[in-house]
Amino acid sequence: MFAIRSPGILKPRYRFGFVKFILIAVGAQRQRRQLKKLDNISLRDIGLTREEAIKEAARPIWDVPQNWLK
Repeated sequence: MFAIRSPGILKPRYRFGFVKFILIAVGAQRQRRQLKKLDNISLRDIGLTREEAIKEAARPIWDVPQNWLK
């Protein structure tokens, strides 16, 4: 979990903490809930079909893009 940077000094390996991950996951859940509520015209504007929106909204709360975690 920790890497030694210099003698006696420990540095966390991960760039984000547990709290930050929870905030990201909750934000993803909120966005997915809103995506599911969009009408077909709005979905077409962003380039998604109803089926794609439903599939995205069904993803687990912890399943977020890796670039969000950096």
